[in-house]
Amino acid sequence: MDKFGLIGDPISDSLSPALFKAGYNGKYDYDLIEGKEFGKAFRKFTEGYKAINVTAPFKQDAFRKADIFTSSCNKIGASNILIKTENGVKADNSDFTGIVLSIVEALLPGLTEQFYAKFGSKAFIRIHQFFLQSIDSLFSRKPQALIVGCGGAGRAAAVAAAELGFDTVLMNRTEEKAGKIAMELPEYGFIVDPISDFEAAFRECDLVIYTLPMAIPALTNLTGSDFAGEDRYTYNRPSKVILEANYKNPSFSGTILDMLDAGGCQYVPGRKWLLYQALTGYGIMTGEEPDLKAMARVMI
Repeated sequence: MDKFGLIGDPISDSLSPALFKAGYNGKYDYDLIEGKEFGKAFRKFTEGYKAINVTAPFKQDAFRKADIFTSSCNKIGASNILIKTENGVKADNSDFTGIVLSIVEALLPGLTEQFYAKFGSKAFIRIHQFFLQSIDSLFSRKPQALIVGCGGAGRAAAVAAAELGFDTVLMNRTEEKAGKIAMELPEYGFIVDPISDFEAAFRECDLVIYTLPMAIPALTNLTGSDFAGEDRYTYNRPSKVILEANYKNPSFSGTILDMLDAGGCQYVPGRKWLLYQALTGYGIMTGEEPDLKAMARVMI
């Protein structure tokens, strides 16, 4: 029987095994391959597994080991999925697909479940196309996105936001890191802003994707008006969508969430991102669509 697993360190508290088990009703094994040496973990994969997920700190190592790459994976330069094929190891990235679905679902609730029920393995492409066709009915002008943090998740977020039609601003504590992404992906026209402009950029943007593992001081300076957004009462959508990667120790909490709710924003927690990452990623790994409703119950 095909075997699957997760490579990373540390991963003992990962939700992936429970999500995978729920998605396939225990049909397949899903192991944690933990350790500080990627080489050893990669050998275990090649010797005994059909496909694996890869998490920190090995996503770039996984990308370098692959022989075949999807387009989005190539642009991101990191892989969280490796699959054995007849032509070598294929790298993919469901961080990207998980972000796309998280954004679309926040702005068009219910679309993901509807399209997966109707189109199965082709649902992601159909959802992406439908959103691009619908964007003019959601915004009166080209929407803007702010990506805070330009590590692996931030780069995936930047590509996802741009592919969904957002003018995208990159912001990082080290500005050179954001500039490097903009330089390497000129086709997206990324704008690089210093972290000192966080409050102004936050106020102006329709979508904020926060990928840093900790809260920056500027978060405490936000006021209720920063969450108000534009066209709140003209268009049937949240005033802003705020997507946060960190689901273990989120930076958006307490009074910030209160202001967010009062401003009519939609907060998408990291667990939702993880759910949609699993939905798309597991289907890529196994060739079978997992049970979204069963996986969603794991996240409650």
